[in-house]
Amino acid sequence: MVCNKNDTLNVTIPVVMIPKSGGKTIEDYINVGKSVDLLLYSPIRPAVDISALFLLLMAVGTIVCASLWGEYIACEQVDERYNQLTLKDTSAANSDDSEKEVLEINAKGAIAFIIMASAFLMLLYFFMASWFIWLLIVMFCIGGIEGMHVCSVTLILRFFKNCRRRTINIPILGDVLVLSLVVLPLCMAFAILWAANQHASFAWIGQDILGICLMITVLQMARLPNIKVASALLICAFIYDIFWVFISPLIFHESVMIAVARGDNSGGEAIPMLLRIPRFFDPWGGYDMIGFGDIIFPGLLVSFSYRFDRSAKKGFIKGYFVWLTCGYAFGLFLTYLALYLMDGHGQPALLYLVPCTLGLIVVMGWAKGELKHLWDYGKGPSRTSNPAVGET
Repeated sequence: MVCNKNDTLNVTIPVVMIPKSGGKTIEDYINVGKSVDLLLYSPIRPAVDISALFLLLMAVGTIVCASLWGEYIACEQVDERYNQLTLKDTSAANSDDSEKEVLEINAKGAIAFIIMASAFLMLLYFFMASWFIWLLIVMFCIGGIEGMHVCSVTLILRFFKNCRRRTINIPILGDVLVLSLVVLPLCMAFAILWAANQHASFAWIGQDILGICLMITVLQMARLPNIKVASALLICAFIYDIFWVFISPLIFHESVMIAVARGDNSGGEAIPMLLRIPRFFDPWGGYDMIGFGDIIFPGLLVSFSYRFDRSAKKGFIKGYFVWLTCGYAFGLFLTYLALYLMDGHGQPALLYLVPCTLGLIVVMGWAKGELKHLWDYGKGPSRTSNPAVGET
């Protein structure tokens, strides 16, 4: 879900005393019931929200980076040689993909996940106490530390490959990369510093860094095998987003998703599972926000399209990845356009993102005659290659 969050506006109204003429002031006029015109200055909100553009670029950049991470950043052979903290055997580097820590989502799991997400949202709505939000903050910090650690170590090894040779033997863990031991405390310190200063004006920077690293790691660990599973996941998420934003007010008298995202009943604490950026050029202040689900769910499909293009030896233009990335960006643009037209009322982003990603790959697959292969991809011996598709 995408929404705006306004800061509380404290207005100090100077009372201009009328020059005493007969000893009367403004209070005298009010006391005797006479009308007094009080004019307030209302700043004009800019028509174009530049901060929303930065947020769009962050969301698109996260998906693109996660999709290309394995080939261009981790270079795959680096991924297979070590497991961040514990160095793997050389023989493990030659093992097949089943050795990797990759969770392949299936249709039943996708539906079950959406049901669990709905139950969790209801739990947040009815029991949004300050201690519960802090529990979520701790969980976010743990996930952010892991994500930041993985991304940092991978980036350093990408440019300084000699760091892989420096290890130290630790009981129970075995051979551990010295680099990991150095980076991990720094990541922990960064997360703790953010948690301690999350109400500061600059806290959004730390939250976005931790969130982006977390989402890149999640998109590396979880994968969609084909668009059959993608359809089950995204259609359920599509219904989930619309229901909890637009239909829930008919039942609960307010939008459950918007209430949870803004932290209306949390005693001042905000849920950290979203990217946010201040509206720098808006005199009313506040933040533009986008939830992790609006990035991860479509991101899984975009990442699948890149793997499919690579296995079918398609170029960027003839493949699906570039077009789905553009479709995601366009869907997010439509979301912010709807947010503007509806005067800042929170929008279910997946209402626009699912048709612009899942709908796009289905139409393109049908037009190219590859829809059946996309639907059943990953089943049978043709998982890694399909000459017919490669020639299309």
